[in-house]
Amino acid sequence: MQQDINPASRRSMQDYRAATVMRAEHTESSLTRLLEQQTAKIPSDFFLFASLCAMGFSLVAELSRKKRASHFVGMWVGPLLIMGVYNKMVKTFGAR
Repeated sequence: MQQDINPASRRSMQDYRAATVMRAEHTESSLTRLLEQQTAKIPSDFFLFASLCAMGFSLVAELSRKKRASHFVGMWVGPLLIMGVYNKMVKTFGAR
């Protein structure tokens, strides 16, 4: 069984080869690659935990009749989960 490779680890960086890009307009900048390598260091559980905390705070604020705060923090859940999925994809497929 093959283990997952974290593109941010030093051992993985030695074997790193950029993915082949079929068209020149689809190439990523070095800044994008750097950001993907840095975000791959964040544990995937962090985003799930943050979204659960946002849901909990939103529920408590709603029950406390603080609708504005509840709606404001409640809108964070979707983007946090999407960032978690993106983080997992970068870890799985590597920075391309």
